[in-house]
Order: sequence, then C-alpha cells, then structure tokens
Amino acid sequence: MAIPRAIPSIDQLLQRDAVRGLIASYGRTATLAALRAAADDLRARLADASTGNDLAAADATAQVETAAGARLEREFKPSLRAVINATGVVVHTNLGRAPLAAPAISAITEIAPVFTNLEYDLADGGRGRRDTHAEPRLCALTGAEAAVVVNNNAAATLLALTALGSGREVIVSRGELVEIGGGFRVPDVLAQSGAAMREVGTTNRTRAADYAAAINERTALLLRVHPSNFRIEGFTERPSLTSLVAVGRRFGVPVVEDLGSGHLVDRDELPAEPTVRASVDAGVDVICFSGDKLLGGPQAGIVVGRDPLVGKIRRHPLMRALRSDKLAYAALDATLREYAAGRAADTVPVVRMIGLRPDEIDRRARAAAAAVSASTIDTEIIDGVSTIGGGSAPGRELPTRLLALRSTTAPPEALEAALRALTPPIVGRIAQDRVVLDLRTVLPEQDEALKTALASL
Repeated sequence: MAIPRAIPSIDQLLQRDAVRGLIASYGRTATLAALRAAADDLRARLADASTGNDLAAADATAQVETAAGARLEREFKPSLRAVINATGVVVHTNLGRAPLAAPAISAITEIAPVFTNLEYDLADGGRGRRDTHAEPRLCALTGAEAAVVVNNNAAATLLALTALGSGREVIVSRGELVEIGGGFRVPDVLAQSGAAMREVGTTNRTRAADYAAAINERTALLLRVHPSNFRIEGFTERPSLTSLVAVGRRFGVPVVEDLGSGHLVDRDELPAEPTVRASVDAGVDVICFSGDKLLGGPQAGIVVGRDPLVGKIRRHPLMRALRSDKLAYAALDATLREYAAGRAADTVPVVRMIGLRPDEIDRRARAAAAAVSASTIDTEIIDGVSTIGGGSAPGRELPTRLLALRSTTAPPEALEAALRALTPPIVGRIAQDRVVLDLRTVLPEQDEALKTALASL
C-alpha cells in the first residue's frame, strides 16, 4: 500500500527539533526505540482500511512525535511517587511509614552527594566504626550503655537472637508468638537465628515462674515481645518487666526485648505504649526497636543495651549484611538531635501528627472542603477517629474530624479511585458509604496541593 509512505523515516524524525528535545530528556537509545514503536503502531493503523487513506505526511509526523513523547513519559515516570495520606493512619506501612523531619531531609541532602567519614576516624586517620555516628545520642536518650544500628527492626531482632542465642534455647511466652506484619513471625525468626524456641505459659496467661521453671543449662535468653499490633483482653496475665528481669538475674540469663515501635518519650496520647528508657531502667539487657515508627526517623533497626552483649552483636558476621548506609545514619542522627533538643513534638511529623487536636484538624478540613467545586460531590465535616498504625499502639484511637465526600452520580469506590488518580494521588478510606479524608495525616505543607487536587475533581 502507498499509505505508509506518509510516515517519515527515523532519520527524518531525528532532524526535528521536537525529537532533539526528546533525546535531550530521555537519551538517544530510548528515543529511537519509542519512535520506532510509535511508527509501527501508526503503520498498523493505516494498514486497516477502516482508518482511512488520506493521512498527510505532516500529520503522520506529528502523530509519531506525540506518541513517542507520551511513551517516553510513561516509561521514565518514577515508580515511587509522593502521595497525600488522608487515611488517618499515622504510621502507614503501605505508604512508607514515617515522613522525615526537615532536619533529617537537610542532613541527607548534605551527605548524599559527597564522601563522608562513615567508617573513617578523622582524629587518627584510620578505619572507624559507622555506628559511632548514632551510638552516643542513642545512649543519652535511652540510658543504655551501647547501641548499634541495622536496616530494620526485623534485622535487629534476628541479629540479636543469632549473636546471643544460636545453638541454644530461647524462652518465650506462648502469648507472644505473634505475626507482626508482612509475614514476620516470631517463631520463624527464632528458627532462622539458629536458636531453639522454648514456649512457656499459655496464650492468655504467663507468669514469671513459668520462665524460671523452664530455665536449664541450654538456656541462652529470655525473650520478651511487645504486643505492638494486637491486644489480649479478659482473663489475662503477663509478668512485669521488672519481675522477668529478676528471673534473668537470678539464673544469670540475659533478657532480650523486641520493643517494636521505638517510643522515646512519654505521651499523653499513648499512655500504654512503653518507652525504650523504661525498658532500660527496668534492667532489660538488650532492646530492639524501629527507627521509622513512633520514633519518626528513617527505616532502621536499633539495638541498645548492656555493652558486653551489644558488643557481641556488633562483632557478629551477620552485622555486615544488615548494616545501614550513610543516608540512614544521617537522617537518624538528625532525628535524634530533635529529641535531644526537646523539639520533636513540633518538628518530627509522626510525633506532631499524634499530638494534633481535633479543632486544628477541623479548621484544615473545612478549608479543604471549600476547595471542592464539583456540583456532583457533597461535602460534610464529621467526627471520626485516627489510628497509629504500623504495628504500634494497638486499639488506640485518636479523636479527629473528617472531610466526608459523597458523589451523587457514582459509588464511593469510584470516587475513591478518582482521588487516587489525581496529581498528587489522594489516599483516603471509605466509611458509612462515603469517602472520608482525615487531615491529621496530611502534612501541613501538602494542604495547598490537597485543595488544588480536590478542585480538579
């Protein structure tokens, strides 16, 4: 057929200014592939008699350029995108958990493009230790003797159990053999560590005497797992940390606690969530917790405790496989500085979100509601609750105010999907046959973007 002759050659296309712009943005190889694919698609359409036979060369050129540009934009679009978290879940695992504080972002920006003293001792010019960049501040904030940092709390727990319990028994309550999330199960971690699990007590009741009765010559550790994502209510009993530590001291067996959330300071909003310092003060020998949950820093697993035991963990060969990089150290240290300076309640987003009052959220929700201009969407501000999430403070609800949206022409599932398709995507939830947005978890600097996106519905 003669029709495909309207399609310019690749050489001709490469001479055009628009294509040169694509090459500058996306590179020659990717642009060539996109041009060829776009030309092939157009050729296939023109071969269909129903398409028509009157396409001019100029139109064919414009179509190929446009299609190639659209293809390249799709292919080079980042997979990881910023979203607006309007779910009311403060530590949302699926949305990346804790957004970083401004000082942590600045620290990353300063460190990322340059060489650093990550493992270099500037004083004597020799090899240094990377964990020295966080250890002093962690010890000061928690009261522990020593600290190490790895890439997440699962790694911290695995490393501690491997270094201190491999080949021996670890005693744990049946009520603490939990799955924390994403398939992370305490029994599986114990199995991978090489330690043998010794279960004591029952699902709902375990006493200090149960641990004492199970100790033998093969016992390496007493393991305590904080119930960070569940609650057992009713006829229950669990030994206090102090009594468990007393058992460990009596038999010379270290107590290791997987504390989970990394709560550093007492908060009125989280009265039942234990702090790391409380565990240290109770005499727990080794404590593992997250850097990116209630602490509000980067993804990290932190181990604090008595120096001889933490030193053994630090020297274990698995440490190298699980260690954190310079960006995590920079962000973690900057976040810890905010705690040390007493500013975390104002500067660390997770801590600030937890402390927001309903009247503050109401004011922002009303401003967002005013931006909705679609006549087919009804808005209302209603009472609701936010949750902590991320396996932290199970069952704890924070009173909030919600922006409720109801479409008069579409079901709530369609409206929720439309919100996710906006730029930036807005992630809400459905409640009582309406889409609800909780501005507790919307960063203040995203308020204008939220209003602009809602206006575009």
